[in-house]
Amino acid sequence: MSNRERYVLALVLFLIATFVFVDAITDLQEGGKITHVAIEILVALIALVGVGILVKSIFETKRDLQEVRQHLSMSQIEVEKWKAESQKHVQGLSQSIDAQLSRWNLSPAEKEVALLLLKGLSLKEIAEIRNTSEKTARAQSLGIYQKSGLAGRSELSAFFLEDLLQPTGSGKSEI
Repeated sequence: MSNRERYVLALVLFLIATFVFVDAITDLQEGGKITHVAIEILVALIALVGVGILVKSIFETKRDLQEVRQHLSMSQIEVEKWKAESQKHVQGLSQSIDAQLSRWNLSPAEKEVALLLLKGLSLKEIAEIRNTSEKTARAQSLGIYQKSGLAGRSELSAFFLEDLLQPTGSGKSEI
């Protein structure tokens, strides 16, 4: 239920309570039975309790929403900070990978294929992205492995990832 709907419902309940109180006072002045007047007053009080519950709910919802907004704002700040900090590392890694690919004397096409291989794309996906045949992508990947002296995709990935994965506390890698 939205806050607007809660406001409308609270207003309706308040009006009901008001009209019932007025009716109870009128009935009392006209000599109505005390049990009838008591029941009307009870109904009016119940309606007022409903108003109170709805108003409390509105304020709690507003408070909760404010807390969520503050948390979201803090999270967005943390994300931006993390992105800024990690961007330096990502750029450095990207430059290091590019420098190594250049040391292997890879052509620009082979560099592109090597990066796509590192991202985990299949030869078919690489061919589609580069608008070439799968046979061309395979030949370029074989050229990469030959120039680098690596046996295949897993060694290519391991070559770049090995130094990024630090051993855990025992000094031995858990991989």
